[in-house]
Amino acid sequence: MSEVTYAPSDLRRARYAVAAVFAVHGAVTGSFATRVPWIQDHASVSAGQLGFALAFTAFGASCAMPLASRITHRYGSRAALRGLLALWTLALVLPSLAPNLLTLCLAMFVYGATAGMADVVMNALGVEVERRLDKSIMSGLHGMWSAGALIGSAGGTLAAHLGTDARLHHALSAAALTLLGLLACRWVLDLRPTEDEEAPPRFTLPPRSALLIGAVGFCAVFAEGASLDWSAVYLEDHLGTSAGLAAACTTGFMLTMAVARLVGDAVVNRFGAVRTVRAGGVLAVAGGLLIVVADHPAAAMGGFGMMGLGIAVVVPLCFAAAGHSGPNPSQAIAGVATITYTSGLIAPSLIGGVAQASSLMVSFAVVTALAFGLVLFAGVLRAGERTPVKADTPDAAVPGPRS
Repeated sequence: MSEVTYAPSDLRRARYAVAAVFAVHGAVTGSFATRVPWIQDHASVSAGQLGFALAFTAFGASCAMPLASRITHRYGSRAALRGLLALWTLALVLPSLAPNLLTLCLAMFVYGATAGMADVVMNALGVEVERRLDKSIMSGLHGMWSAGALIGSAGGTLAAHLGTDARLHHALSAAALTLLGLLACRWVLDLRPTEDEEAPPRFTLPPRSALLIGAVGFCAVFAEGASLDWSAVYLEDHLGTSAGLAAACTTGFMLTMAVARLVGDAVVNRFGAVRTVRAGGVLAVAGGLLIVVADHPAAAMGGFGMMGLGIAVVVPLCFAAAGHSGPNPSQAIAGVATITYTSGLIAPSLIGGVAQASSLMVSFAVVTALAFGLVLFAGVLRAGERTPVKADTPDAAVPGPRS
């Protein structure tokens, strides 16, 4: 067995490469989201049928994510990410080709499965780079994902405005993003198992530590999903604001999260993961309370902004904690990702159900209560607190993975 070493310059290059991968992954999501109305019309499905089809995204991801660890073990992290990211970018074209509900469900299953597997591998690589650099970078990586999603969304909005066929738009986007992804993957770390290391099982339950960390991520993603899907409705229906201002609230929430993630690493490096999440939970709870009691759109928009700031770095830190919590980072990250994907799936429908039974104000009271879980359970992220990597000199090469 040999020990691969990485110079500091190699690690910096790997950091930028995985950041580019995150941006490409986000751009696929943004490109798809803006063309959902076109896809709905093309497949001739109702709103309820569309919601049913979209649920297959999370179903596909949940089924496939446990496989990512085994694929990485067999092919190495660089080849695994190169292949899975290309499958994900190319899967962008599938939903727009679907002519009916059945094919749309199948397309969304493949779309979600490839998204989830690429997500697991790129987060595991991000955690490894973070460990070797000995400073937080996961928040910034997820900020790059948000930035990529905004860029993809902007491109999709332009294409929709010009009346471009989504099949053409997504084919061109998939080709460009596949090329960018393959180029970025050239410089990511190539992690390989030791010769005597057993291959992970194809499917396995996540470790207990991942379940606890995932519960924290569940609270954050629930608040994120509720705010993204219902903030505009809350302002328009509950506070009687205009559709334009309501839409601006959702856009502002997305921008707030993106900016907070991009600058979040400096806060985490200064105060640590646990204190950052706990303080973020306090801010999110305060924002939730402001949303619930607001009688003016400006106050509610401020509340959503506080909510976004409070939860922005939680999911990146959950992935980091999962990656540091055991001997198999991909397996633990897959467990946390499955829980957070599930949260993102059920949040919009549960908020709608509570609103139907009572009111949207009560729905966001539930969101606020869940946000308080960040304050109570932030301590489980202590596994994400970094252990310095020792080196004889500041310029010494940092030990790499065994191969």
